[in-house]
Amino acid sequence: MHRRRSVVDVSVSNPSTPAPTITTLGELRASGHRQRGVRAEIRENLLSALAAGRDPWPGIQGFESTVLPQLERALLAGHDVVLLGERGQGKTRLLRTIVGLLDEWTPVIAGSELGEHPYEPITPASQRRAAALGDDLPIAWRHRDERYAEKLATPDTSVGDLVGDVDPMKVAEGRSLGDPETIHFGLIPRAHRGIVAINELPDLAERIQVAMLNVMEERDIQVRGYTLRLPLDVLVLASANPEDYTNRGRIITPLKDRFGAQVRTHYPLEVEGEVAVVEQEASLEAKVPSYLLEILARFTRGLRESNAVDQRSGVSARFAIAAAETVAAAALHRATVQGEDEAVARIIDLETAVDVLAGKVEFESGHEGREQPILEHLLRTATAETARHRLQGIDLGLLVQALESGAQVTTGEQVTAGELLHELPVLGESELYDDIADRLEASTPGERAAAVELALEGLYLARKVSKETDDEGNATYGES
Repeated sequence: MHRRRSVVDVSVSNPSTPAPTITTLGELRASGHRQRGVRAEIRENLLSALAAGRDPWPGIQGFESTVLPQLERALLAGHDVVLLGERGQGKTRLLRTIVGLLDEWTPVIAGSELGEHPYEPITPASQRRAAALGDDLPIAWRHRDERYAEKLATPDTSVGDLVGDVDPMKVAEGRSLGDPETIHFGLIPRAHRGIVAINELPDLAERIQVAMLNVMEERDIQVRGYTLRLPLDVLVLASANPEDYTNRGRIITPLKDRFGAQVRTHYPLEVEGEVAVVEQEASLEAKVPSYLLEILARFTRGLRESNAVDQRSGVSARFAIAAAETVAAAALHRATVQGEDEAVARIIDLETAVDVLAGKVEFESGHEGREQPILEHLLRTATAETARHRLQGIDLGLLVQALESGAQVTTGEQVTAGELLHELPVLGESELYDDIADRLEASTPGERAAAVELALEGLYLARKVSKETDDEGNATYGES
């Protein structure tokens, strides 16, 4: 759902509380501060949230009864975790959410390379400082967002990136190669007392995965034959795609064995969950009624179930998100060009999503050349299902009779909401249009036009009325 970079160090967000004012080791001891390992910290904070009824997973949709209970058990057990699932299932988002289970602020030795706890320095430099300064050892406070590091695994990732390497500048200063202080630490040691997440783990070359074995089991690091034993306190998380996991790349067996838990993710199981993801993640530049989002959610789910679509590549939640943003952009474009006061997406705007996003779907080899008809059919199916679901119980018979009697309603990219509403046939004293608007929570002219357009398209797809489309994309409902 987010654009990923090769390495991500999450910067400090807006802290909810200011950092403590304690500045020395002596003050920290006097305050009664208790040191906890990162796993104990996460475990206790998770248990506190669950006991208090707080949601430990803000922004995570559709995993409540499946993925999250498994992940919670893994974290309570103190296990390193690999998330296994197709693209666009929210794996990265879920990994980043675990940061919220860390203490908001934690003390570190000021200036230490690995963010060591003042009670437990682990590098030679910090140990010398602690011995020399005693209770005057200066400390700083690190926010939990700074204790999360993320790496997108790529084939060119090196051992130095993840574990470390000899720093030639330090050697040039006169230190010997056997001096542990010549080591430039990689991403995993620098995540000491925090979380390191590796996305697409199978893409790491096998020799690089081997370099992680000691870090994950013995918690020491080996650099060019030199072993530096550091009691690293790191929670290692990873994500993998099942396709890559078995074919293009793989997690080597010894490394897979070191992950205490493997959790399978999935796409939202219900339409409501799919809609919730779109509402949460999409950046919409115009009003997109909820029933249009439901159509896009059903459309996406239809693609995932279609035999014509290559299901090994998956249909990401990003498809529905991008579709919603495209539909909103189409509405904004129409409102700007036609001079409308408000931009509200309508059924006619859904076609733009098919035109723009067709390339995001991979089809099976036997369906070349039929991509557009397949997408259009699935979109019509999703629209019909949504219209039945949203308008169930409303008698549209008077509107059908009016259209059968010669009335026509034209809509299109250049047709404003006001023009569409003006064309609607008069139904006497019937309050049908108000009933449709009330059902679909439409109050403004733009929203009412969009609601009526859903009803018209639903009637057409149910074969209750006819529709003609011209070369300019305008659609006319009623007898031609």
